[in-house]
Amino acid sequence: MHDNKPLLITAELPGDVLAWADGLRRTHYLPEKNRLRAHVTLFHALPPSAEGEVRRLLGELAKCAPPEARITGVWDMGTGTAFDIASEGMAALHAQLAERFHGLLGWQDDRQLRLHVTIQNKVTRDAAKALQAELEATFEPRTFRFHGFGLYAWDEGLWRPIADYPFRG
Repeated sequence: MHDNKPLLITAELPGDVLAWADGLRRTHYLPEKNRLRAHVTLFHALPPSAEGEVRRLLGELAKCAPPEARITGVWDMGTGTAFDIASEGMAALHAQLAERFHGLLGWQDDRQLRLHVTIQNKVTRDAAKALQAELEATFEPRTFRFHGFGLYAWDEGLWRPIADYPFRG
């Protein structure tokens, strides 16, 4: 168990997409606020008491084939910028997880899923709009398959890795 630190679950990007998104994040995220690599968060804060159940369920769900996904466009987050991701397979896996974790979900996790990878946040509105215009001018959709699930513990603004569950199907 992990010292009463909330648990996070991510949909892990494949290496090439991670390198691309993380490069953009390092370029456009405020350096003093960029404490994490690029990621796709599925759940933000599950209670640490559920760690055993979370581990078992992720291990079971990771037996499936890697879900297909597509980066579909630039998302205007107001004071930030992200790429929207469409993935029926990952949405279905998220729904299964959410059903199993019913009653444990906080406000951030008990709402409709919008898969995305954030590359800029907490900037001025003008800076966000400028980056969005730049990215939209050259945007091309990208298709990929998710690598697996990641399990992390929230630790003072950082994510401490606990386990990786690669898809095996």
